[in-house]
Amino acid sequence: MQPVRSRRSKDLPSTKKTSPGGSKEKGPQQGRPHFHFDLWFCLTLQNWILDFGRPIAMIILPLEGFPLNKPSAGDYFHMAYNVITPFLMLKLIERSPRAPPRSAVYLCIITFVMGASIHLVGDSINHRLILSGYQLHLSVRENPIIKDLKPASLIDSFELLYYYDEQLGHLMWYIPFFVILFIYFTGCFTKSEEQKRLPASGCVLLGPSALYYWYLVTEGQITELFLLTFLAMVVTVIHQHCRGRSPDSNGLFLFCSFTVTLLLVALWVVHLWNDPVLRNKYPGLIYVPEPWSYYTLHIKQNH
Repeated sequence: MQPVRSRRSKDLPSTKKTSPGGSKEKGPQQGRPHFHFDLWFCLTLQNWILDFGRPIAMIILPLEGFPLNKPSAGDYFHMAYNVITPFLMLKLIERSPRAPPRSAVYLCIITFVMGASIHLVGDSINHRLILSGYQLHLSVRENPIIKDLKPASLIDSFELLYYYDEQLGHLMWYIPFFVILFIYFTGCFTKSEEQKRLPASGCVLLGPSALYYWYLVTEGQITELFLLTFLAMVVTVIHQHCRGRSPDSNGLFLFCSFTVTLLLVALWVVHLWNDPVLRNKYPGLIYVPEPWSYYTLHIKQNH
Protein backbone atom coordinates (compact mmCIF):
# COMPACT_ATOMS: atom_id res chain seq x y z
CA MET A 1 0.00 0.00 0.00
CA GLN A 2 2.81 2.44 0.84
CA PRO A 3 4.39 2.39 -2.68
CA VAL A 4 0.94 3.01 -4.21
CA ARG A 5 0.35 6.01 -1.97
CA SER A 6 3.81 7.34 -2.80
CA ARG A 7 3.14 7.08 -6.53
CA ARG A 8 -0.27 8.79 -6.13
CA SER A 9 1.27 11.68 -4.21
CA LYS A 10 3.83 12.18 -6.97
CA ASP A 11 1.10 12.22 -9.60
CA LEU A 12 -0.94 14.92 -7.83
CA PRO A 13 -0.69 18.38 -9.53
CA SER A 14 1.28 21.00 -7.65
CA THR A 15 -0.64 24.05 -6.41
CA LYS A 16 2.35 26.34 -6.92
CA LYS A 17 4.60 26.93 -9.87
CA THR A 18 8.07 28.38 -9.89
CA SER A 19 8.60 31.34 -12.19
CA PRO A 20 11.81 31.75 -14.21
CA GLY A 21 13.04 34.19 -11.56
CA GLY A 22 12.67 31.59 -8.81
CA SER A 23 9.62 33.10 -7.03
CA LYS A 24 6.63 30.94 -6.34
CA GLU A 25 3.42 31.51 -8.23
CA LYS A 26 0.06 30.31 -7.03
CA GLY A 27 -2.01 28.06 -9.20
CA PRO A 28 -5.37 29.22 -10.60
CA GLN A 29 -8.10 29.58 -7.97
CA GLN A 30 -11.22 27.74 -9.00
CA GLY A 31 -14.65 29.29 -8.62
CA ARG A 32 -13.42 32.85 -7.94
CA PRO A 33 -13.52 35.71 -10.47
CA HIS A 34 -10.06 36.84 -11.47
CA PHE A 35 -10.90 40.53 -10.88
CA HIS A 36 -11.15 41.12 -7.13
CA PHE A 37 -14.21 43.36 -7.29
CA ASP A 38 -15.22 42.66 -3.68
CA LEU A 39 -11.87 43.81 -2.27
CA TRP A 40 -11.47 46.81 -4.56
CA PHE A 41 -15.05 47.90 -3.81
CA CYS A 42 -14.57 47.54 -0.03
CA LEU A 43 -11.26 49.43 -0.16
CA THR A 44 -12.74 52.27 -2.21
CA LEU A 45 -15.89 52.51 -0.08
CA GLN A 46 -14.13 52.52 3.27
CA ASN A 47 -11.49 54.98 1.99
CA TRP A 48 -14.21 57.45 1.04
CA ILE A 49 -16.24 57.00 4.22
CA LEU A 50 -13.59 56.50 6.89
CA ASP A 51 -10.74 58.65 5.51
CA PHE A 52 -12.25 61.36 3.30
CA GLY A 53 -15.46 61.50 5.36
CA ARG A 54 -13.61 61.69 8.68
CA PRO A 55 -12.95 65.48 8.79
CA ILE A 56 -16.39 66.15 7.33
CA ALA A 57 -17.99 64.18 10.17
CA MET A 58 -15.98 66.22 12.67
CA ILE A 59 -17.34 69.46 11.20
CA ILE A 60 -21.00 68.71 10.55
CA LEU A 61 -21.93 66.57 13.57
CA PRO A 62 -23.12 68.59 16.62
CA LEU A 63 -20.55 69.30 19.31
CA GLU A 64 -23.11 68.46 22.00
CA GLY A 65 -22.76 64.77 21.20
CA PHE A 66 -18.97 64.90 20.90
CA PRO A 67 -17.44 67.37 23.42
CA LEU A 68 -13.95 68.65 22.68
CA ASN A 69 -12.41 66.70 25.58
CA LYS A 70 -13.74 63.38 24.21
CA PRO A 71 -13.14 61.46 20.95
CA SER A 72 -15.12 62.90 18.05
CA ALA A 73 -17.05 61.01 15.38
CA GLY A 74 -14.09 61.48 13.07
CA ASP A 75 -11.80 59.85 15.62
CA TYR A 76 -14.00 56.75 15.64
CA PHE A 77 -13.88 56.79 11.83
CA HIS A 78 -10.08 56.87 12.03
CA MET A 79 -10.00 53.98 14.54
CA ALA A 80 -12.16 51.88 12.22
CA TYR A 81 -9.92 52.81 9.26
CA ASN A 82 -6.80 51.72 11.20
CA VAL A 83 -8.32 48.25 11.65
CA ILE A 84 -10.22 47.68 8.40
CA THR A 85 -7.58 48.92 5.93
CA PRO A 86 -4.73 46.62 7.10
CA PHE A 87 -7.17 43.70 7.05
CA LEU A 88 -8.23 44.45 3.46
CA MET A 89 -4.60 44.92 2.40
CA LEU A 90 -3.72 41.50 3.83
CA LYS A 91 -6.68 39.93 2.01
CA LEU A 92 -5.49 41.58 -1.21
CA ILE A 93 -1.99 40.19 -0.74
CA GLU A 94 -3.47 36.72 -0.08
CA ARG A 95 -5.04 36.79 -3.55
CA SER A 96 -1.87 37.88 -5.29
CA PRO A 97 -1.04 35.48 -8.16
CA ARG A 98 2.54 35.39 -6.85
CA ALA A 99 3.34 34.76 -3.19
CA PRO A 100 5.04 37.93 -1.83
CA PRO A 101 7.78 37.96 0.85
CA ARG A 102 5.86 37.56 4.11
CA SER A 103 8.37 39.40 6.31
CA ALA A 104 8.18 42.51 4.13
CA VAL A 105 4.37 42.45 4.16
CA TYR A 106 4.17 42.01 7.94
CA LEU A 107 6.69 44.81 8.52
CA CYS A 108 4.71 47.12 6.24
CA ILE A 109 1.43 46.34 8.00
CA ILE A 110 2.95 46.96 11.46
CA THR A 111 4.48 50.27 10.33
CA PHE A 112 1.21 51.26 8.63
CA VAL A 113 -0.82 50.73 11.83
CA MET A 114 1.72 52.63 13.93
CA GLY A 115 1.87 55.58 11.53
CA ALA A 116 -1.92 55.76 11.16
CA SER A 117 -2.26 55.66 14.96
CA ILE A 118 0.22 58.54 15.37
CA HIS A 119 -1.78 60.48 12.80
CA LEU A 120 -5.02 59.68 14.65
CA VAL A 121 -3.86 61.57 17.75
CA GLY A 122 -2.35 64.52 15.89
CA ASP A 123 -5.29 64.88 13.52
CA SER A 124 -7.81 64.71 16.37
CA ILE A 125 -6.18 67.66 18.16
CA ASN A 126 -5.70 69.50 14.87
CA HIS A 127 -9.41 69.45 14.06
CA ARG A 128 -10.26 70.72 17.55
CA LEU A 129 -7.93 73.63 16.86
CA ILE A 130 -9.84 74.28 13.62
CA LEU A 131 -13.08 74.59 15.62
CA SER A 132 -11.29 77.16 17.79
CA GLY A 133 -10.20 79.27 14.81
CA TYR A 134 -7.01 77.58 13.57
CA GLN A 135 -6.42 78.35 9.87
CA LEU A 136 -4.95 75.52 7.82
CA HIS A 137 -3.63 77.77 5.05
CA LEU A 138 -1.24 79.45 7.54
CA SER A 139 1.82 77.96 9.22
CA VAL A 140 1.72 77.10 12.94
CA ARG A 141 3.57 80.24 14.05
CA GLU A 142 1.47 82.52 11.80
CA ASN A 143 -1.89 81.31 13.13
CA PRO A 144 -3.75 83.96 15.17
CA ILE A 145 -4.65 81.54 17.98
CA ILE A 146 -1.05 80.25 18.27
CA LYS A 147 1.36 83.13 17.70
CA ASP A 148 0.55 85.01 20.93
CA LEU A 149 0.67 82.00 23.28
CA LYS A 150 2.59 82.43 26.52
CA PRO A 151 5.06 81.03 27.33
CA ALA A 152 6.49 80.97 23.82
CA SER A 153 7.68 77.38 24.31
CA LEU A 154 4.05 76.28 23.85
CA ILE A 155 4.40 77.20 20.17
CA ASP A 156 7.25 74.67 19.89
CA SER A 157 4.91 72.03 21.32
CA PHE A 158 2.30 72.79 18.66
CA GLU A 159 4.97 72.61 15.97
CA LEU A 160 5.96 69.18 17.33
CA LEU A 161 2.32 68.15 17.16
CA TYR A 162 2.18 69.36 13.54
CA TYR A 163 5.34 67.34 12.77
CA TYR A 164 3.81 64.15 14.18
CA ASP A 165 0.52 64.76 12.37
CA GLU A 166 1.59 65.99 8.94
CA GLN A 167 5.08 64.55 8.48
CA LEU A 168 6.09 61.55 10.61
CA GLY A 169 2.57 60.14 10.83
CA HIS A 170 2.00 60.52 7.09
CA LEU A 171 5.32 58.93 6.14
CA MET A 172 4.86 55.92 8.44
CA TRP A 173 1.28 55.60 7.18
CA TYR A 174 1.68 56.07 3.44
CA ILE A 175 5.09 54.55 2.65
CA PRO A 176 4.04 51.01 3.71
CA PHE A 177 0.64 51.57 2.07
CA PHE A 178 2.20 52.21 -1.33
CA VAL A 179 4.87 49.54 -0.84
CA ILE A 180 2.16 46.91 -0.29
CA LEU A 181 0.26 48.08 -3.37
CA PHE A 182 3.46 47.89 -5.42
CA ILE A 183 4.33 44.41 -4.09
CA TYR A 184 0.84 43.29 -5.07
CA PHE A 185 1.16 44.96 -8.49
CA THR A 186 4.41 43.13 -9.32
CA GLY A 187 2.50 39.84 -9.19
CA CYS A 188 -0.35 40.99 -11.44
CA PHE A 189 1.10 40.06 -14.83
CA THR A 190 -0.06 37.38 -17.22
CA LYS A 191 0.21 36.06 -20.77
CA SER A 192 -3.49 35.17 -20.90
CA GLU A 193 -5.42 37.53 -23.17
CA GLU A 194 -8.65 36.82 -21.28
CA GLN A 195 -7.20 38.07 -17.98
CA LYS A 196 -5.86 41.31 -19.49
CA ARG A 197 -9.31 42.89 -19.93
CA LEU A 198 -10.74 45.22 -17.30
CA PRO A 199 -14.36 44.21 -16.60
CA ALA A 200 -17.23 46.68 -16.47
CA SER A 201 -17.24 46.59 -12.66
CA GLY A 202 -13.60 47.72 -12.68
CA CYS A 203 -14.41 50.60 -15.02
CA VAL A 204 -17.16 51.74 -12.64
CA LEU A 205 -14.74 51.74 -9.67
CA LEU A 206 -11.95 53.44 -11.61
CA GLY A 207 -13.24 57.02 -11.18
CA PRO A 208 -13.96 56.88 -7.41
CA SER A 209 -10.68 55.07 -6.79
CA ALA A 210 -8.58 57.59 -8.75
CA LEU A 211 -10.37 60.54 -7.14
CA TYR A 212 -9.63 59.17 -3.67
CA TYR A 213 -5.96 58.69 -4.51
CA TRP A 214 -5.92 62.33 -5.68
CA TYR A 215 -7.19 63.34 -2.24
CA LEU A 216 -4.65 61.06 -0.57
CA VAL A 217 -1.72 62.51 -2.53
CA THR A 218 -2.70 66.18 -2.16
CA GLU A 219 -3.97 66.17 1.45
CA GLY A 220 -1.25 63.78 2.61
CA GLN A 221 1.49 65.82 0.85
CA ILE A 222 3.06 62.66 -0.55
CA THR A 223 3.53 63.71 -4.16
CA GLU A 224 7.13 62.51 -4.27
CA LEU A 225 6.18 59.11 -2.83
CA PHE A 226 3.32 58.74 -5.29
CA LEU A 227 5.51 59.70 -8.26
CA LEU A 228 8.21 57.21 -7.21
CA THR A 229 5.60 54.44 -6.87
CA PHE A 230 4.07 55.26 -10.25
CA LEU A 231 7.51 55.38 -11.88
CA ALA A 232 8.34 51.97 -10.38
CA MET A 233 5.06 50.63 -11.78
CA VAL A 234 5.89 51.99 -15.24
CA VAL A 235 9.36 50.40 -15.12
CA THR A 236 7.79 47.10 -14.03
CA VAL A 237 5.28 47.22 -16.91
CA ILE A 238 8.09 47.82 -19.43
CA HIS A 239 10.21 45.03 -17.94
CA GLN A 240 7.34 42.54 -17.98
CA HIS A 241 6.35 43.59 -21.50
CA CYS A 242 9.83 42.56 -22.69
CA ARG A 243 9.08 39.11 -21.26
CA GLY A 244 5.77 38.90 -23.10
CA ARG A 245 3.60 39.66 -20.05
CA SER A 246 1.02 42.41 -19.48
CA PRO A 247 -0.94 43.55 -16.42
CA ASP A 248 -3.97 41.40 -15.64
CA SER A 249 -7.34 42.96 -14.78
CA ASN A 250 -6.29 43.78 -11.19
CA GLY A 251 -2.94 45.21 -12.21
CA LEU A 252 -4.60 47.19 -15.00
CA PHE A 253 -7.16 48.61 -12.54
CA LEU A 254 -4.40 49.76 -10.16
CA PHE A 255 -2.23 51.17 -12.97
CA CYS A 256 -5.14 53.05 -14.59
CA SER A 257 -6.22 54.42 -11.20
CA PHE A 258 -2.75 55.85 -10.62
CA THR A 259 -2.60 57.26 -14.15
CA VAL A 260 -5.89 59.14 -13.72
CA THR A 261 -4.70 60.29 -10.27
CA LEU A 262 -1.57 61.78 -11.82
CA LEU A 263 -3.73 63.71 -14.30
CA LEU A 264 -6.02 65.00 -11.51
CA VAL A 265 -3.04 66.18 -9.43
CA ALA A 266 -1.62 68.01 -12.45
CA LEU A 267 -4.97 69.76 -13.07
CA TRP A 268 -5.20 70.70 -9.37
CA VAL A 269 -1.72 72.27 -9.43
CA VAL A 270 -2.44 74.21 -12.63
CA HIS A 271 -5.71 75.53 -11.16
CA LEU A 272 -3.95 76.94 -8.04
CA TRP A 273 -0.62 77.81 -9.64
CA ASN A 274 -0.92 81.59 -9.12
CA ASP A 275 -2.50 81.57 -5.64
CA PRO A 276 -0.17 83.81 -3.55
CA VAL A 277 -1.34 82.63 -0.10
CA LEU A 278 -1.01 78.94 -0.88
CA ARG A 279 2.28 79.58 -2.65
CA ASN A 280 3.58 81.09 0.58
CA LYS A 281 2.56 78.04 2.65
CA TYR A 282 3.85 75.47 0.14
CA PRO A 283 7.25 76.75 -1.03
CA GLY A 284 9.75 74.58 -2.80
CA LEU A 285 10.13 72.77 -6.08
CA ILE A 286 6.98 70.63 -5.83
CA TYR A 287 3.89 72.78 -5.25
CA VAL A 288 0.79 70.73 -4.40
CA PRO A 289 -1.67 72.52 -2.04
CA GLU A 290 -3.86 70.57 0.38
CA PRO A 291 -7.61 70.54 -0.35
CA TRP A 292 -8.47 71.45 3.26
CA SER A 293 -6.13 74.47 3.10
CA TYR A 294 -8.02 75.54 -0.02
CA TYR A 295 -11.28 75.03 1.89
CA THR A 296 -10.33 77.22 4.85
CA LEU A 297 -8.91 79.92 2.55
CA HIS A 298 -11.47 80.18 -0.26
CA ILE A 299 -14.66 78.47 0.92
CA LYS A 300 -14.95 78.74 4.70
CA GLN A 301 -13.92 82.41 4.79
CA ASN A 302 -16.50 83.28 2.10
CA HIS A 303 -19.34 81.78 4.15
